[in-house]
Amino acid sequence: MTAPAARPRPARRALDELSLPVDASLLEGFAAGEPDWLTADRRAAFDAWSSLPGESNLLYTPYIDLRAAQLDEAHIVVRLAPDGASSEGLPADVAGLIEVTDGRLSTVALSAGARDAGVVVRSLLDDLDAVRDELTDVTAIAASDKFAQLTRAAWSQGVLVDVPAGAVIDRPIVVRWAVGSVGQALFTRTIVRVGDGASATVVEEFVAGPHADPTAAQSLFAGTMEVHLGAGAALQVASLQELPTNVVAFEHRAADIGEGASLQWALAQLGGRLVRSRVDNRLVGDRSSVKQVEIVFGSDEQLFDLSSFTTHIGKDTTGDLLSKAALLEKSRTYLKGLITIERSANGTDSFLGEFGMNLSKAARSVAIPSLEIDQPDCRRAMHSSSVGPIDETQLFYLESRGIPPDEARKFIVLGFLEPVVARVPLASAQDRLRELLEEKWIAGTDGVAGEAAA
Repeated sequence: MTAPAARPRPARRALDELSLPVDASLLEGFAAGEPDWLTADRRAAFDAWSSLPGESNLLYTPYIDLRAAQLDEAHIVVRLAPDGASSEGLPADVAGLIEVTDGRLSTVALSAGARDAGVVVRSLLDDLDAVRDELTDVTAIAASDKFAQLTRAAWSQGVLVDVPAGAVIDRPIVVRWAVGSVGQALFTRTIVRVGDGASATVVEEFVAGPHADPTAAQSLFAGTMEVHLGAGAALQVASLQELPTNVVAFEHRAADIGEGASLQWALAQLGGRLVRSRVDNRLVGDRSSVKQVEIVFGSDEQLFDLSSFTTHIGKDTTGDLLSKAALLEKSRTYLKGLITIERSANGTDSFLGEFGMNLSKAARSVAIPSLEIDQPDCRRAMHSSSVGPIDETQLFYLESRGIPPDEARKFIVLGFLEPVVARVPLASAQDRLRELLEEKWIAGTDGVAGEAAA
């Protein structure tokens, strides 16, 4: 009797190896019909992608794992069908809306007040020369990040939000990405410019597109948000990521913050199979400030890899950064952060906090905050971190007030994640986020009450 033939095993992959097929011939598809300066920029980015390691910071090298990304059959979008954008359907509570569905512009609308103030919301492809400086700025996307450079090389769609100097926009501008088509790898860039003394709010939404299928082959969405704040400008950015479970997402955000300018990030990560999020804040101007809160609510076997890099360059700058993760079932998260205080940054006040809450014995969270200080004259430079289960004393307190154990756990977890929810500036998006958190709790708590992390 002959033994059955051994089943072929998939090739072993390194932890930082992305399975997406990427070839230099990709650049030829982009070169047709675009300016030479953009093609040259793509080539430089592709060279960086080819030479960089998956993780360039040695402190974080053990904490990268892309094996959940199964993108062998995915195709990178190079050319899109012509846009057929509608200008209808602007909700009354927003100043602008731009929606991109599976890479095609589907809605662009501005309120009369935003238009009169000179606000521009459009596709980057409408006028590439007008954003040449931003697209070719080597500091706009992390030069040391392999996957950010791939986005810079292979982007095929983009959004511009331009708020002129002195304009004050009191309602949010919504940028919505509807993605997840089976086997699609879509790379995008978003540029936000806020002029001197201007003020604006941007709500970014990542949702399932009409052709998304959570049970089918994986797709990739990789996008940037590149923020440029002039002197005295103020910007709030809220992001809600609720992608389907067949999507691998790479998010890169970077901000140059001018003199006296302020930036607030409120980022919520709920969906996707594998999510890498990186935020780079550069406090260039004196007295500039950034507040950043990012939360994760993971379940099943989701993996969230979050990195935050904040560099203080100007004098008397302020940074307040907070990452929180609540993890159900077998989900995992890496919370990585680095504050750099350069020699020029006298009077810096900077704090970094990273906190993970493991809600089952199989959940895993890692917190790695760090400081790099080259200027001893600081008001404050500190970090804090913890990883563990629900605080039993909090649970005991609520139960002693007559709240059932399962309800008490829910109150503690949702309260732990509330800092981002409270900062979402659009009421409808805030309500949506609370609904999603509640739904995820209900879906993921079968058996959790009995086997919470010890």
